[in-house]
Amino acid sequence: MSLHPTVERVTARIIERSRPGRTAYLELMEREADRHGNRDFLGCSNLAHGFAAAEGDKPAIVAGSANIAIITAYNDMLSAHQPYGRYPEAMKIYAREVGATAQVAGGVPAMCDGVTQGQDGMELSLFSRDTIALSTAVALSHAMFDGMALLGICDKIVPGLVIGALRFGFLPAIFVPSGPMPSGIGNREKQKVRQLYAEGKASRADLLQSESASYHAPGTCTFYGTANSNQMMMELMGLHMPGAAFVQPGTPLRTQLTRAAVHRLAAIGRKGGDYRPMARVVDEKAVVNAAVGLLATGGSTNHALHIPAMARAAGILINWEDIDELSGAVPLIARVYPNGAGDVNHFHAAGGIGYVTRELLAAGLIHGDVLTVAEGGMAAYATEPVLEDEKLVWRDAPAASLDDSMLRPVAQPFLADGGMRLVQGNLGRATFKTSAVDPSRWTIEAPARVFDDQEAVNAAFRNGELDRDVVVVVRFQGPRANGMPELHKLTPPLGVLQDRGHRVALITDGRMSGASGKVPAAIHVTPEALGGGPLALIQDGDVIRLSAEDGTLTVLADLSGRTPAPPPAAGGGTGRELFALFRQNADGAEAGASPILAAAGL
Repeated sequence: MSLHPTVERVTARIIERSRPGRTAYLELMEREADRHGNRDFLGCSNLAHGFAAAEGDKPAIVAGSANIAIITAYNDMLSAHQPYGRYPEAMKIYAREVGATAQVAGGVPAMCDGVTQGQDGMELSLFSRDTIALSTAVALSHAMFDGMALLGICDKIVPGLVIGALRFGFLPAIFVPSGPMPSGIGNREKQKVRQLYAEGKASRADLLQSESASYHAPGTCTFYGTANSNQMMMELMGLHMPGAAFVQPGTPLRTQLTRAAVHRLAAIGRKGGDYRPMARVVDEKAVVNAAVGLLATGGSTNHALHIPAMARAAGILINWEDIDELSGAVPLIARVYPNGAGDVNHFHAAGGIGYVTRELLAAGLIHGDVLTVAEGGMAAYATEPVLEDEKLVWRDAPAASLDDSMLRPVAQPFLADGGMRLVQGNLGRATFKTSAVDPSRWTIEAPARVFDDQEAVNAAFRNGELDRDVVVVVRFQGPRANGMPELHKLTPPLGVLQDRGHRVALITDGRMSGASGKVPAAIHVTPEALGGGPLALIQDGDVIRLSAEDGTLTVLADLSGRTPAPPPAAGGGTGRELFALFRQNADGAEAGASPILAAAGL
């Protein structure tokens, strides 16, 4: 199948726009490969420090065998990352099987947005991505390595690892996931209890029992939020072993996929005869493939920030207009909670990413002619891994969906549109995730009620002040104001108002969760309110029109002559004051809201 004309046009535009930065990046990687791509340049004292604790692996490291850096985001509070505790020792054994070695080069922080939702710690969440990128760079700066095994899954961890690893893109890289936890209670039941609690009709004990039945075991949370969208994108960017994303922890198949990743890393380094550096894998086509996969599966809105940020680290510039144009051409072929009833385990059982990749390739919606860590380009990802006689093999993904409530072919999609649209007007530019919202609510026009934090919204809801048609504006939530926290705790009360029959929308310069729900929302509004963005001029009662149908985000009032509202005092405690430098230097949401990329001039 020939490439879809929209995908071809958007890709060509990104390539042309990125030419100066991409050229400079690849030239830097060539220089770095010559300078740091071989341990021979290290002095004897440097090298001795590097393998002092390597015990039986010292002779192989001295002899120049492939040495794999393990960058781990392990902690045992984060359910998705708890399985990683035992990975390094196993991976060292797998490396020895092919004459290679492996060392834990460093650890990166891994925070759980589920724990910090609605709490002060959420103001550190987005910038933890940049902290992870810096930590990755520190780990790899020892220049002891011939490849990178990246152990990370969740929201900011994968984008942070990508950004940091790309600055060492002369090395090959493979992401090694651990897989989702088994399914818990039904997602619609969980959502119902949350809304009952918001209305005061369920107790805290009821809510905790429900949540504990949902988040209940080691492994990634099973809803299709940012963490699982990350896993999909690593497949579509060719940075996983094919089909690795959604195999559950502790299974023999999971073990063999990890083993295969280590073996493959040893084979694709400069010393392995099949050199596949990360810098060449993550190119403009791979970035477009990731965006198309996100749209086709109804993935997390957080990636409207992360895709531009990851791309910039490789010298590539993609913006919201590119994503919006792709969204108009890419059909929605998956419905996974919160956009459907089933979770990622059901999605995987129905055909999963292998089926999605197969459909997108056949329709010409993704680039097949890309370099991936696996042989065979993107076609290798239209498969699924299985064990035959205890041996790992890949077979063709199902030709037909095994559950058409979860997965459908491109020819019969759930929606013709990919569901992540750009809205813009005199309030700025923002992202609207239409795939989660009933089309009857894609246009909302109502008076504004303005807040400076989500707790004030919840208080107004409890007091009955929002029981009407309303556009809730929550401002001073951008990256420079307070680190751009997710405002996921607004979902239940706004959902209640909508269920009561009101026309309700949310507009904010903050983020919603990867679990963004059924209420229409313009999020990531840029420019943000802090510094004079138009949201700072909105007053209670101003009529606002939000429409995904015509792409508008407009206040129907004259803002000229108004004085911007003063921002609330910056919060302290929970380490927030330590991130002041990040807040002061963060760039806008459409560029990825990254302080480190902005400071580096990337």
